Amino acid sequence: MTQRLTVTTRPFEGQKPGTSGLRKKVTVFQQPHYLENFVQSIFDSLPGYEGKTLVVGGDGRFHNKPAIQTILRMAAANGFGRVLVGQNGLLSTPAVSAIIRKYLAFGGIILSASHNPAGPDGDFGIKYNAENGGPAAEKLTDAIYERSKVITAYQILSQGEIDLSMAGKHQLGAMQVEVIDPVADYAELMERLFDFPRIRDLFKSGFTLRFDAMHAVTGPYAHEILENRLGAPKGTVMHGTPLEDFGGGHPDPNLVYAEELVKIMYGSNAPDFGAASDGDGDRNMILGKSFFVTPSDSLAVMAANARNIPAFQSGLTGVARSMPTNAAVDKVAEKIGIPCYETPTGWKFFGNLLDAGRISLCGEESFGTGSDHVREKDGLWAVLFWLNLLAVQKKPVADIVRAHWAEYGRNYYSRHDYEEVDATAAAALMQGIRDRFGTLNGQQFGTLMVKACDDFSYTDPVDGSVTHSQGIRILFGQGTRIVFRLSGTGTVGATLRVYMEAFEQDPARQAQDTQVALAELIVIADKVAQIRSLTGRSAPTVIT
Repeated sequence: MTQRLTVTTRPFEGQKPGTSGLRKKVTVFQQPHYLENFVQSIFDSLPGYEGKTLVVGGDGRFHNKPAIQTILRMAAANGFGRVLVGQNGLLSTPAVSAIIRKYLAFGGIILSASHNPAGPDGDFGIKYNAENGGPAAEKLTDAIYERSKVITAYQILSQGEIDLSMAGKHQLGAMQVEVIDPVADYAELMERLFDFPRIRDLFKSGFTLRFDAMHAVTGPYAHEILENRLGAPKGTVMHGTPLEDFGGGHPDPNLVYAEELVKIMYGSNAPDFGAASDGDGDRNMILGKSFFVTPSDSLAVMAANARNIPAFQSGLTGVARSMPTNAAVDKVAEKIGIPCYETPTGWKFFGNLLDAGRISLCGEESFGTGSDHVREKDGLWAVLFWLNLLAVQKKPVADIVRAHWAEYGRNYYSRHDYEEVDATAAAALMQGIRDRFGTLNGQQFGTLMVKACDDFSYTDPVDGSVTHSQGIRILFGQGTRIVFRLSGTGTVGATLRVYMEAFEQDPARQAQDTQVALAELIVIADKVAQIRSLTGRSAPTVIT
C-alpha cells in the first residue's frame, strides 16, 4: 500500500544553485537523500502550489529516469494536483518553457546539466522554472539555498513507479501523472511562428541541411520537425537518438565539440546549411559552406531581418544581449530605432524584459538565442529562423552575413575558454585585475590605450534590482574591448572566459581571419590578466 512518508535527513552545505540550477557530478546526486533534499527545498520555498500542475522532464542523460521517478513521488506527497512529464523522461528546456506557458502550469523542474558531458561519471543538474516558463528569480534560488542548509525532512510516497515509455494518464496517490509526447506542443508552436510551407519549398528545391543533435534531447524534435513536417531528406539529422552518455561526446555546439559537423561543412561536398544543438536543446550553432556564423553575428542578422519571419512581421519591440556578447546587434537596434539592453549573463534577465514587453528578441554569445515565444533560449527555434530567412532571401549563409557586415560593420570577436582552472587561481586572477583598475586606466598597450575599465553591474529597468560583479571590461574605445569572466556552468574547478572584440567599418578590411584581426588584443589580454603565470595555461582549451 502506498503511504506518504516523512523521511528524516540532514542538511547539506555549500550547494547554492546558480542561474542554470544546481550542477554536480552524477555520483553526488546519487548520494542518499541528496536529490530529495534539494527537491524538498524547492517545494518548501514555493507558496501555494497545492493542487496545481507541475511540468517535469530532462535531457535524457544518465540518472534522468530514476530522478524523475523520485520527483514524481515527492510531488504527489507534497500535494501537487497534476504532473505533466515527457515520454521517456524527455523534454528539451525550451519545450518545458513552452508547455508551462501553454497549460498555465505552476512551474517546472528540468533535469539537465545543459552542454556538460553525461554518463555514470559525468554531470547531472536540476533547476526550477517559474510560471512564466523562465528560470527561477534570484529571490527564489536564494530561498531554496537557505532552506537546503536547514532542512531536516522530506515528503515522499513509499512506492509508485510510473511507466514513462508510453503517453497516457496515471494516478500516483491523489495526484494525476500525464505522460505526454515531448515534441507535439513544441512543434505546434513552431508551425505558428514560421512559414513552414515556404521552408518545405526550400527543401523541395534541392536545398541541403545537416543538423547535429549530438545524441542529446533535440534529436526527436529535429526528426519530427525537420524531416517529417518540413520534408528534409532522411539522414538530414545526424546523431539523432538521445543516449544516456550522449555517445561519449561533449554536447556543446561549437567548433571544437561539434567537430564531425564542422568537417562536413568545410568539406568539398558541404551541404548548404549546417546547424547543431546542445544537451538540453537550448543552444545553437549556425554554419554555411566553409563559413561559421558567430552567435553574436547570428543575433544581429536575425534582428536586421526579423520582418522576413511571420512571428515578427510587425517588427521588434526591442532587443537585448548579454554583456559579453559583441555589440553587432546594437548597431541594428540603433538603425531601426528600437531599444537595445545590455544585461548580465543569465536568461532570467531577459525574462524580465520579455515579460514586460520591452524586447522580442535576445541572445548570448554562448550559442544561445531566443524570443518572446518562450522564456528560455531555444536552439531549434534559431535553426528554423535561419531556414525561414534562407527560404525568403535565397542566398547562401555567407552572402547574408557579409552583406550585413557591409551595411553595419563587422565586430571581430572571439572567446577563449580556459576550462577546469584551479578555482583559487582563477579568483585571484580576477581580483588582481580589479586591484589594477587605477593603473590600467590610460595605460598604452602597443597601438591601443585603455579608455576605461570596470566590473560590470546591471540595474534591471523592470524591477530595479541591482546585480554586481558580472565581468571585468577593459575598454579601448571605438568598439574595441576585452572582457574577463568566470563561468559557473562546469562542475570541476572554474572556467575562465576571455572575450576580445574589435569593430571594423571598412568592407575592405572585413575579410581577415578572426584570430589574426584580434592578435594584438589576445596578447594584451594575457598581459593584463597574467593568465600564463597565474593559471599555468599556455593556451585556451576552446576557442570560438
